[in-house]
Parts: sequence; structure tokens; C-alpha cells
Amino acid sequence: MPLSHTEIVRLIDVSCVRTDVTYREVEQIAAAAIKYNFICAFAMPCYTEKLGELLKDSPVMLGGVAGFPSGADTVAQKVDCARYMKSVGCKEIDMVINVGALQSGDDVYVHNDIKKVVEAVYPIPVKSILECAYLSDEEIIRACNIAVEAGVSFVKSGTGWAAKPATVETIKIMKNAVGDKTSIKAAGGVRSLAVLEEMYAAGCRRFGIGLRSALGILKEAYQREGKPFEEIN
Repeated sequence: MPLSHTEIVRLIDVSCVRTDVTYREVEQIAAAAIKYNFICAFAMPCYTEKLGELLKDSPVMLGGVAGFPSGADTVAQKVDCARYMKSVGCKEIDMVINVGALQSGDDVYVHNDIKKVVEAVYPIPVKSILECAYLSDEEIIRACNIAVEAGVSFVKSGTGWAAKPATVETIKIMKNAVGDKTSIKAAGGVRSLAVLEEMYAAGCRRFGIGLRSALGILKEAYQREGKPFEEIN
């Protein structure tokens, strides 16, 4: 059964997490998140407090990132960043795992890296960003299992910075790995309603999407329902 536009907005974390994001874009994303009732909004760390101020008194959650985008920060740096995000009002934290440590076979380090962030911001949910574009299927499965053991609330396909987009096949691999133990978030390359719904059918329950693509998907949903879509100014 197709998702309604009201269901879709509660699946989307609308984001502005590129290098070239301006103050104006942060303002636009806040306005759009409030207007369309997206579930959560994310910006780069230096803009997160500003975004939170813009979202104040709205039902839209503020999200924060840690170790973004490389995942190669020290554990202490990630913990400090995550605590800062909590202090400015973030209700969810998306942290990037240490991809190099995972590929080096140091699962203990990867587990500790994630677990320290989970413990630092408890009870705020942590989404563990795996950067699947750089991983083999076996590494994706290992990363999912490590993240679940470390106590995350979501495993997330990527930051959206990799050249390779998230795919339905990747979501299926992640879902097979985690089952019902945790939830799945996709990010990077989700630019159409068809892709979003295919990933949803595969088990994905949250999507990190840039503003332009999020509005495009929402417009598709409105049009499918025969309803006018009011563009944001």
C-alpha cells in the first residue's frame, strides 16, 4: 500500500550537511521542516545550535552529528561532540563509525567507539552511520552486529558524502543482519518517491534527505493523492 504524504514526512530527517551550506540554507531547512512537519532536521555541528533556535516551539526534533563525515575522529572527540549536541537540545545523534578500524578487523575498537557515544548521550537515540559505500557485504553485516551490540537505536547506511548512493540491496543486507533488534536509516541518493517506498518495503524506517530532494519526494506524494503542493517561499 502506498505511503501517504503525512506518513512520508514522519520518515524523513531533512538535512543540510554539505560543506557549502550557508546560513540561508539553515534558515530554509528550518522553515521547511516546520511547514511540512518533517520528523527531524539536521545541520553540520557549527550550525546545530542555530537550527535548534529556529525550530524552537515546533514539533520538529533537532538532530546532531558526531564524527561527521569521516568517522576518523578520536573516541574522545566523538563523545565531546555528542555531549555538545545533547546540550544544545538534540533529540537524536547520528555518529559515523571508524570505517578504517572496521576494515582493519579491529571490532573491539569499533564497538567501544560506538558504545562510548551511546553511553554519553543516554537516553537520546544514537544512529550509527556505517558508510556502506566503502564496505563489502560481509563488513556491512559485521558493522551492523557491532552497532546492535553497542546499543544503537538505528544503523544508518551512510553520510551521503560518498560517491556511491544508498541502494535497496544494501538496505536488505542491513535488515537481514539486524532483524528487529534495531531500526534502519538510509541516506545518500534517496531522491524519488519510488526509491523511498522500495527501501521502506525492504525494512528502512527513516531517511536522511537533503531539502530539495525531500520536497521533490513530498510533491510526488501530494500529486499521487491528487492534492495541490504548496511550494515553500
